[in-house]
Amino acid sequence: MAVGRDRIIPVDIEDELKTSYIDYAMSTIVSRALPDVRDGLKPSQRRVLLAMHDLKLNPGSQHRKCAKIAGDASGNYHPHGEGVVYPTLCRMAQDFSLRYQLVDGQGNFGSVDGDNPAAMRYTEARLTKPAVAMMEDLEKETVSFVPNYDETRTEPTVFPARFPNLLTNGVHGIAVGMATKIPPHNAGEVCAAIDALIDDPDLNDEDLLQLVTGPDFPTGGIIYGREGIREAYLTGRGSVILRARASIETDGKDGRETIIITEIPYELKKSELIEKIAHCVRAGTITGIRDLRDESDRDGMRIVIVLKKDANAHVVMNQLFKHTRLQDTFGANMIALVNGRPQVLTLRKMLTHFIEHRVVIVQKRSEFELRKAEERAHILEGLKVALDHIDAVIKTIRASKTPDEAKQALSTKFKLSDVQAQAIVDMRLGRLTGLERDKIETEYVELLQLIERLNTILSSRTNILQVVKTETSEVRKAFGDERRTEIIDAEGEFRIEDLIAEEDMVLTISHHGYVKRLPTGTYRRQGRGGRGITGAKTRDEDFIEHLFVASTHQYILFLTDRGRCHWLKVHQIPEGGRSARGKAIINMLPLEKGEAVRAFVPVKEFTEDHFLVMATRNGTIKKTFLTEFSRPRKAGIIAIGLDEGDTLIGASITDGNHDILLAKSGGKAIRFVEKDVRAMGRTARGVRGVELEGGEHVVGMVCIRDEVSSILVVTENGFGKRTALSDYRITRRGGKGIFTIKASTRNGAMVGIKEVVSGDEIMIITKVGVVIRLSIDNISEIGRNTQGVRLMKPGPEDLVVSVARAVSENSNEDTQA
Repeated sequence: MAVGRDRIIPVDIEDELKTSYIDYAMSTIVSRALPDVRDGLKPSQRRVLLAMHDLKLNPGSQHRKCAKIAGDASGNYHPHGEGVVYPTLCRMAQDFSLRYQLVDGQGNFGSVDGDNPAAMRYTEARLTKPAVAMMEDLEKETVSFVPNYDETRTEPTVFPARFPNLLTNGVHGIAVGMATKIPPHNAGEVCAAIDALIDDPDLNDEDLLQLVTGPDFPTGGIIYGREGIREAYLTGRGSVILRARASIETDGKDGRETIIITEIPYELKKSELIEKIAHCVRAGTITGIRDLRDESDRDGMRIVIVLKKDANAHVVMNQLFKHTRLQDTFGANMIALVNGRPQVLTLRKMLTHFIEHRVVIVQKRSEFELRKAEERAHILEGLKVALDHIDAVIKTIRASKTPDEAKQALSTKFKLSDVQAQAIVDMRLGRLTGLERDKIETEYVELLQLIERLNTILSSRTNILQVVKTETSEVRKAFGDERRTEIIDAEGEFRIEDLIAEEDMVLTISHHGYVKRLPTGTYRRQGRGGRGITGAKTRDEDFIEHLFVASTHQYILFLTDRGRCHWLKVHQIPEGGRSARGKAIINMLPLEKGEAVRAFVPVKEFTEDHFLVMATRNGTIKKTFLTEFSRPRKAGIIAIGLDEGDTLIGASITDGNHDILLAKSGGKAIRFVEKDVRAMGRTARGVRGVELEGGEHVVGMVCIRDEVSSILVVTENGFGKRTALSDYRITRRGGKGIFTIKASTRNGAMVGIKEVVSGDEIMIITKVGVVIRLSIDNISEIGRNTQGVRLMKPGPEDLVVSVARAVSENSNEDTQA
């Protein structure tokens, strides 16, 4: 039977592949590979634990066959077969995989040698106490529930998670286009950090790192060096060097030395390690080893490496560290789902998100318990009325023909609610005794006390946080134990900043790109009318364009015309005398031939609430989170993708709430709010900031910071003017702009635009290097749609090429960053 043409729908294969791949990628990221920041579980782990919770497999109960658990988890919640569910269950039961097991296994669940678990029909399991703590209060409407895959039941989107599982057990997952690898930690240290952040949300990072000293792996080992830990905790990414625990013993008979390995790096299979050592010995890569034995048993690991008589144990140890995984690197990449979206998280953020989750749980639980307590108290009040008038109640009930009639009569006669009347009708005769009356009175008093306590908790966030802190302290007491992984300082390890005192320095950058730093004490404060001091000696055609204060530990970002970003720490900039010229920036950065620095920005902190805004010659504007530039690289990185023929002309750090002004060579400018530009990744090309016409190009960008400022524009024939900022109305991004100065034959094209305030001085530079210095106060404010006034008269074959604000070299005031 032929298929009709009307049943065939043409689909573009490129669009279909793109849509299908994106759907698959998002499903993998959100529904499989990445953990939720709140409970630290992937969906598969959460569903296995939920199935065990449904089976009531608590720590005191009997173990159940894993085949039953896997079947229930797969049939009820996770529609991917037991072959996927069972390995997840096994990993949660392995004491060499999880720092605090969530499953108490009975049978063969695999080994550190790399042996596979036994079939699930042979193994049994139940929940551990940390797992129970994860699901505590699940039935008290603390979390949201959604339908399962076939909509026959519901499942929680997250667990209440009294136990801080994300950090204590860590996680390892590979999604599409991203992966997460969070190391496990000591529960005592994590809980102590949570308590400290509750007491002081502004606790500085150094104090926080004193509480959480580093990862604590279930297989022990030694972390060699603290710099990788610090980087991982402060940025979300870092590499931790992990070594096996080894000791050197001497045989008393022949004096032969033996290396004994008792702990190995996390996620290293012992059998693979022994095979690798044997291979290196056979290949001659490692010398001095006579024998290799595995003497491990149920009491612990013991790998014995017997050395030759003339071998040096320390030399062999170093060879082992170099050529085998006895020294390994754990690359921390701390990504988790925050509100359903993957984010790179610092230690502080992970702890803060957990605290906020627990605040929500405590609040919802208290609201649930308060509602139930008030409902029960209401019923007890009715029962008390019945006991106070027991004879009348019995008479009323006996006189009624049906229970409904009795309930209606009780409600009318004793002014009871339907719920209270129903409770009296359902009350057994045994509750009429004096003992039962005392029980009701006692229960009612206790309920009133509970209601008062719950109302107190719900009355303020501070009270809720105290409950969170109390419960976290209980977790710490119940599960906190000694560290297994030791942390030692690497020999000779130090950060260069540790050798340099942190102090404020004055930085000067000249128009021609010479930079230097001086101590702030060089610029002493003087009274009004002072002579000042010389700040820098420059050539006649050069001048100081930027002067600011920055700490020696701060970064300076240098943006080039080719859209690349380079870093320099302030302490890397040479310190010069007051009259020194400084050092050329191009000699301090790995720039390519012909590449030039177009902008630079000092950065105190790479925070998520700040952005780097960039503009290009062809009218593109781009905004990127400042955190994207928090990982310096020696060769620099791409800050903005540029089309062929386009160049970067300016950059500035903003807080996302500024107005942006772009000026075109044709004499027009456009003003729009920064929020019109969405944030995007480093390599993106940005969006249209202004539309160009007839061979125009963008000559400058101003991120407006001061509403009392004015806008100065200069043309190539030496004309210019100053216009009030209020004359520039705000429009939508991407327009043609409004007149700023007439680019007539008399004026020529616009070459520069600056935001200025009273007291500023400007420098106007021509093509042949002639420079004139003018005070802004000598340039009067005039309207936008005018030709301006003469600022400078270039020579017959000369043209103005740029304008810059000049910083006084004879500053007699304190300079501020």
